[in-house]
Amino acid sequence: MVREPRELTELPNIGPTLAEELSKIGVQNEQHLKKLGSVDAAVRISYAGRGACYNLLYALEGAIRNVRWHLIPKADRERIKRRFDRKRGAL
Repeated sequence: MVREPRELTELPNIGPTLAEELSKIGVQNEQHLKKLGSVDAAVRISYAGRGACYNLLYALEGAIRNVRWHLIPKADRERIKRRFDRKRGAL
């Protein structure tokens, strides 16, 4: 059975404000977010004018993993943070 992708606000860590920011960069649902990934989504939000902090990055990763962001292991958060910093610095 194929499940319909969830709306952004149905995912952990994503409220109406973040869902709106994601919509502005073309992310409309769970499937779009998973395809883009947390790092690229955070970078796009950053360059769309909102700015992006590590908490936003972790919130997006948690939404993809379907967990609250603080449950992401610290080593994973550090790895994601390094990827985000490299990607943001390269643009």
